[in-house]
Amino acid sequence: MADILAFVLAGGRVDELSVLTFDRPKSALPFAGNYRVIDFALSNLMHARIRRVGILSQYRSASLITHIGTGSSWDMAGRRRQVTLLPPSTGQKNSDWYKGTADAVAHNLDFIYENSPDLVLILSGDHIYRMDYQRLIQFHQKQKADVTAGFIKVLPQESHRFGLGVMEPKEGRPGGRLISYQEKPSAPQSEWASLTIYLFRTEVLLEILKQTHPHSEGIEFGRDIFPSMVHQYRVFGYTFSGYWGYTRTLDEYWRTHMDLFGAGTKINLKQWQIRTNLEHERIQERQPAVIGPDADLDQVLLTYGCRVEGTVKRSILFPGVQVEEGAVVEDSILFFDTVVETGALVKKTITDNGVRIGEKARIGDGDKILANQTLPQPLSSGLTVIGRNTHLPSRIRVGGNCILYPFLEENSFESMEIPSGATVS
Repeated sequence: MADILAFVLAGGRVDELSVLTFDRPKSALPFAGNYRVIDFALSNLMHARIRRVGILSQYRSASLITHIGTGSSWDMAGRRRQVTLLPPSTGQKNSDWYKGTADAVAHNLDFIYENSPDLVLILSGDHIYRMDYQRLIQFHQKQKADVTAGFIKVLPQESHRFGLGVMEPKEGRPGGRLISYQEKPSAPQSEWASLTIYLFRTEVLLEILKQTHPHSEGIEFGRDIFPSMVHQYRVFGYTFSGYWGYTRTLDEYWRTHMDLFGAGTKINLKQWQIRTNLEHERIQERQPAVIGPDADLDQVLLTYGCRVEGTVKRSILFPGVQVEEGAVVEDSILFFDTVVETGALVKKTITDNGVRIGEKARIGDGDKILANQTLPQPLSSGLTVIGRNTHLPSRIRVGGNCILYPFLEENSFESMEIPSGATVS
């Protein structure tokens, strides 16, 4: 086997996720009850027996650091096994923040030299998927490639959002030589979207980064490096046909969760063998879930410490969630220790940790006509999002497409009727 070092790009927040990434990077965002988004990349690495990993993070990393711990949850602690957090540090300039994906790796050339790998695998830490990286590696070696990038086919109407590659005919192979690459083109010429998975021969990566690192502006692999590499190196595309969940926007994050349900479930956490750190948020210390005699559950992901006395349908309840008698929760994602009090109605809503919804409140049940204009892309699907530790008073009504900021107390609300599209801060 080739000696491989992996980098996981886990540093950023995105404005599209609004209050959910106020105090955590997107990679540390909770997912599917017990997990974090980064668990999927780390579990894929573990299954591929790649256990030397650098995690590139710079935005409010406390939650991510706590979750990663020693790396033992993914069998990355021990001799020749390590997971290392690589935040930006003061260098020749007063502030050497990471300015793009390639720039983040370029800041850590010493980490590459220290490990002396044959190949360097660079991954995004914010996608939901199960992939066998060893197949990618075998394809890369068989093609004698300088770099291989992962691609997945997307719908034509969505292709403009991604970096797109044009490949030679595959002829039965799981990929082909890359003819061209464009980052988010206005006139897409391909349906093969980048997965932000790059496998480099180490000497090629070092050569490229030494050429580009002195630039002062942000340096991205897709935007700044791949388009020119296609004509100078042996660059291949590796095609992936499995499930891939995108979590860049609130709607995508919600829809990916909904893929846990229904016939032919797209995300099979047990089959995928996803690992997580059960010490984070004290998951392993919590009691078993309790379901009351009058509770009604239909398509519910239920976790440790939950107590359900009311009705829950097509929803994810993270550890410690309580749904009291007469309360109804539908099409929602409730983070750790959310409480839905007696008689409340919650529809198509995401709550962050510690939210309390008062008796007979109605959330996400009102007018959904007006979009929320505070995000880079207007929120118009009817989804409502409530920030950490916000407490909603009894009988309040909150429409769809609403965003409520963290740490709002019951007496913070000037009105008991919040119309659709509103933001309360």
